[in-house]
Amino acid sequence: MSRFSVFACFAACIIALQSDLRGWAQEDDATLEGPVSGSNPHFDPHTGAPLPPKLPPPEGAKAFPKPDVLWIDAKKKKVYVDGYVSLREGMLEMFACPVGTKEHESVVAVFSRAQTIHAALLAVGAKVGHPVSFRPKFRPAAGTEIDIEVRWQDDNGKWQTARAQDWVKDIKTGKPMSQPWVFAGSGFWKDEETGREYYQAEAGDLICVSNFSTATLDIPIESSQANDGLVFEANTNQIPPLATPVRLVLTPKLKN
Repeated sequence: MSRFSVFACFAACIIALQSDLRGWAQEDDATLEGPVSGSNPHFDPHTGAPLPPKLPPPEGAKAFPKPDVLWIDAKKKKVYVDGYVSLREGMLEMFACPVGTKEHESVVAVFSRAQTIHAALLAVGAKVGHPVSFRPKFRPAAGTEIDIEVRWQDDNGKWQTARAQDWVKDIKTGKPMSQPWVFAGSGFWKDEETGREYYQAEAGDLICVSNFSTATLDIPIESSQANDGLVFEANTNQIPPLATPVRLVLTPKLKN
């Protein structure tokens, strides 16, 4: 059975919420840690690791076991994943990354492993396409289009929402990013010494705005990852303060 067949089986288990899901989620004992943050109240003062957001859980959705802070709503076909604002100014390669990876070039860091988000998207009906390829000629990423909404609470506890694209600015036009994200699906690499396989997007390439062949979600246009060729930056005026707890809502655009 291929690794992506395993994903499909896992997605079926998610829908059923079988008890063995808890064991899978804990089996690799991954630590979801981020940068040291000083006295910020959203971070552990002793370790500097980010603390999961104190946001109320989404109604009607089923929670994943820890360490992933993630829910799925099989009826509404939505995946919810919590995180925090990790960057407000600067050039971007990512919109979102797992905590402890690429916060220096990603607007949001999420408290979930990329492979768990991959499986959750499968569970709500999204279809994997293929990652970007560059040779012999450029072929853009493909897959089910995924709408991404950001939710957070303001100082008065009122929910605010934004399109993820509104937090990303096209430096050529000065306007919010217009491109969608597609479910490219990343891939696996094998450690030849141990024989263990790893989901490539765990290194940070979760929701990308520069093209990576390791991306879980990518944009279906050519977008350089070279420093002098980056085309997107954080849309600072639209992004709440650093460390603000946020929730990403991922909704596949499914064909009827």
